[in-house]
Amino acid sequence: MSSLFPALTGGPAERPALCFGERSLTYAGLAGAAGALAARLPRGGRVAVWATPVLETAVAVVAVLEAGAAAVPLNPKSGEKELGHILADSAPELVLAAPGDELPPPLRGVARVDVDVLGAGPAAPAPDADAEDPALIVYTSGTTGPPKGAVIPRRALATTLDALADAWRWTGDDVLVHGLPLFHVHGLVLGVLGPLRRSGSVRHLGRFSPEGVARELNDGATMLFGVPTMYHRIAQALPDDPELVKALGGARLLVSGSAALPVHDHERIAAATGRRVIERYGMTETLMNTSVRADGEPRAGTVGVPLPGVELRLVEEDGSVIPSLDGETVGEIQVRGPNLFTGYLNRPDATAAAFTADGWFRTGDMAVRDPDGYVRIVGRKATDLIKSGGYKIGAGEIENALLEHPGVREAAVTGEPDPDLGERIVAWVVPADPQSPPGAEELADHVARRLAPHKRPRVVHHLAALPRNDMGKIMKRSLSRD
Repeated sequence: MSSLFPALTGGPAERPALCFGERSLTYAGLAGAAGALAARLPRGGRVAVWATPVLETAVAVVAVLEAGAAAVPLNPKSGEKELGHILADSAPELVLAAPGDELPPPLRGVARVDVDVLGAGPAAPAPDADAEDPALIVYTSGTTGPPKGAVIPRRALATTLDALADAWRWTGDDVLVHGLPLFHVHGLVLGVLGPLRRSGSVRHLGRFSPEGVARELNDGATMLFGVPTMYHRIAQALPDDPELVKALGGARLLVSGSAALPVHDHERIAAATGRRVIERYGMTETLMNTSVRADGEPRAGTVGVPLPGVELRLVEEDGSVIPSLDGETVGEIQVRGPNLFTGYLNRPDATAAAFTADGWFRTGDMAVRDPDGYVRIVGRKATDLIKSGGYKIGAGEIENALLEHPGVREAAVTGEPDPDLGERIVAWVVPADPQSPPGAEELADHVARRLAPHKRPRVVHHLAALPRNDMGKIMKRSLSRD
């Protein structure tokens, strides 16, 4: 398989490729730095990357891929126990890091190579790599046990990025801005490798801020990637920031992912800027499955339609396929296509359990499909599907309804056992005014008027903040009645 980044050998040499604050590299500079580093790496091996949000991380991953090896991005915030598990499981031959980075004890037994972003070497020869060879080993969050290493082949990277180029009309003229972590699919694959595969540019903010977004979009950036917490902060800042309004209004594409963007924030951004955020849906194991297309309807609360090459179906609990696209019937999403991972490293049992006999991946996400094929995710099967009074209810739509109440700043919804209903709906609310939080009956009536009486919360807890992970996802397993 040829290089994943054709621009490194035949593209616009002086075009900016990577920009991290005041530090940047053109395509010529990236080719030289990645080529020099790739020459020092084991072909076909595994190489860990200390994935801080700096220029060295991007150069390191490109060099590993150009060498035909597999990169293992490491979250700098991982605890020593988790990091030790990942290193024992993936057994990398080297770790790449920025000069001066102090690595934690679990990494001190791994040979280290510092990344020189000013290195100069010939572009790495096209690796003798097969499309099925591992490109990345990305570890899942480990909510139900130790993190599992999803082995992502070169084929999946190319397929997903090319499908997104089709859906988003993504070209080399686009300049992407974001402030996402680089140890995850969203920030690394879409946010760094995506622009490089298109011969475009990426400007990484280092640390996200609405001010940084406004500065870069008003200085020629065309696309913004973010997670819902980032767009929530943008929505809050818009009324008092005309430069931010101008920036978002002039962007070609605003994309949100990694979790559902509340409809309330969709509407606030659209009202202030005239531009709608589009959403896409993916997972570590599948990369991207669906997206609202650039030429499609940016319908709030949906993640669009399947990307080119992706097959998607909804199934009942017994595995039977739901044939109707009625916008009401809830089923688990299963997907099949060239965007999928090849399996979990050293876990054939987990890999076998993740797939059906005919090769469909069980996502664990619950959704409905509209008659025109748009997918609307209602939550995770394990934490967001509530079976109450004979109904299957998705937590997401109740959360959106709660967020429309002026007294609610943040909201999460879970289910808990109920002797009569099977499960009762529980709302966890961060009030807009902690001194005067909305009452349980008020919120229940609010939801019942907007949705249906059986979807109203029976219990309401008030919190100072919701527990979230690095990507802004609410960690519902951390919510407790205690």
